[in-house]
Amino acid sequence: MKAVKARVSRGLPVGANVPTCDNSGAKLVEVISVKSYKGVKRRKPSAGVGDMIRAAVKKGRPDMMKQMVYAIVVRQKKEYRRSDGTRIKFEDNAVVVLKDDKGNPKGTIFKGPVAKEATERWPAVAKVASTII
Repeated sequence: MKAVKARVSRGLPVGANVPTCDNSGAKLVEVISVKSYKGVKRRKPSAGVGDMIRAAVKKGRPDMMKQMVYAIVVRQKKEYRRSDGTRIKFEDNAVVVLKDDKGNPKGTIFKGPVAKEATERWPAVAKVASTII
């Protein structure tokens, strides 16, 4: 997992319900934990663009329901700053469900744009993404 060049502010705390933007079968997932999060005592762990999360499927196909899955955050409403000074924010929050913890996406089609920070960190997501912003 590569480092992200931008200073991504974390906009999705544990407990947040986030829609998925792929055709994996899951429609809505709840953030349970954030992988490799190092925080402050009593602070809720939160995820930003490019972070891997552990999530529970809340809505979707019956075979996907109530499953624990890995996912990567590809869009967030909370704006963050890139290293060139520009600030970027998206219209909605979105994640991509993974097959395994290596970063391989389960879906074959992503709806909507994907943040450049997520594609730099996860090359397998970049292969499937149609629009990178």
